[in-house]
Amino acid sequence: MPIIVIAAYYALHNGFYDLSATHQLLFAILPLIFLISFLNTNFALSILIISMLLSPGISMGSVPGRSVALRFDDITLFIVFFGWLARMAIHKDLGFLRISPVNRPIAAYIAVCLVSTCFGALANFVNVKYAVFYIIKYVEYFIIFFMVSNNIRDEKQVKMFTHIMIATSVIVCFYGLYSYFRLHIRASAPFEGPEGEANTLAGYLIILMSLVIAHITSATSQRIRFIMAGILGLQVITILYTLSRTGWLGAIPTIIILIVMIKKGKGILLFFLALALLISPLVIPKIVHARIKETFTGSETVTFAGHKFHLDDSTTARFKSARRSIERWLKSPIIGEGVTSAGAVSDVQYTRILCEVGLVGLSIFIWIIVTLFQAGFNTYRYPGISVFGKNISAAFIASLTGLLVMGVSSEVFIIIRIMEPFWFIAAVVANFPEIVTTAIPEKEKPKGITKYDRQ
Repeated sequence: MPIIVIAAYYALHNGFYDLSATHQLLFAILPLIFLISFLNTNFALSILIISMLLSPGISMGSVPGRSVALRFDDITLFIVFFGWLARMAIHKDLGFLRISPVNRPIAAYIAVCLVSTCFGALANFVNVKYAVFYIIKYVEYFIIFFMVSNNIRDEKQVKMFTHIMIATSVIVCFYGLYSYFRLHIRASAPFEGPEGEANTLAGYLIILMSLVIAHITSATSQRIRFIMAGILGLQVITILYTLSRTGWLGAIPTIIILIVMIKKGKGILLFFLALALLISPLVIPKIVHARIKETFTGSETVTFAGHKFHLDDSTTARFKSARRSIERWLKSPIIGEGVTSAGAVSDVQYTRILCEVGLVGLSIFIWIIVTLFQAGFNTYRYPGISVFGKNISAAFIASLTGLLVMGVSSEVFIIIRIMEPFWFIAAVVANFPEIVTTAIPEKEKPKGITKYDRQ
């Protein structure tokens, strides 16, 4: 509700008719989205999936080095959520509230963010106005997970949602290539501003590439496999043109884990990998080679473990900002100085967490990650899971690992355009056992594998 109130205030305060035609149209259709959410949750979630990457934003100000934007998908999410709650309230026979082990660490993380930010505001470490926006975005992750968890009913529904995600990624990839070749910036998603956000697109593509590989290796139709292979090729080309070394680094363990975990369809995956390695010297753009080489040819020198390394400005900046974040964290090591207190100080996910929410927050973050891995492996091993379910689980585990690697040099876990699809897939994977449970005789159901109950 707070995000809707803020959006309404912004529209009235600035004058509805002074907004751009696009923003006027988007605000005007919000009641329609609420109605759709009330009548058909599947359709509403489909709209949400599309809006994750294809929605404009309204600038609400900035913290040092970072803009604060209210995106249309932020508003859409809350509209869909309240529409769904209204539907559940009226049609009480429709719903089940699934309790997940992921709920607790997420709620705990939001709680420590609130406590830390309150203390940080009292000490003038943070601007409450902007900190609230970031905390609301963290709440969005919980809402996505909760809402999707409570609307997943069967595998057909899962395939529909993932197909919409993949179709959206095709549009995003075409725009990314357009931004590189026509706008002359690194490949970025739509509505990312004049400079673009290459790391955001790279993190998003790690998730979607894993999803596409899961579809390729579990497809029963050669036509679907051929289409998905083409989409994968488009995604690979796009992630290369992001020129995101962090993204490329994250893609490596993602692919390795997929190769290890995917059983049925592994031959197809290995064939495409061998083909990619064979033709890569011919098709990889020269600028990619140059981007990799420039990492260790800069004029800046960084000392690490007693050794000196020559690094480019971007890599050096990450080392220095991480060091500054650690220095600042030492001043308040237990709960940090509050959300946004790091400002643009850190480009490293883990030092940012330390700076903003301290050791308590980092411990809870690790708890979240461990719980997500457990959910992924539980689904992967669950009796009765289809090939598609196993491969989607493998894709989730692989992409989570890739994002963790990216976190060494990018703040992937606070970027809404990466986290929205991530938490959507997390909810799908975590609740896959519920889909197949009814098909397993009661005496054959494994004990303690699925931790999801209905109330």
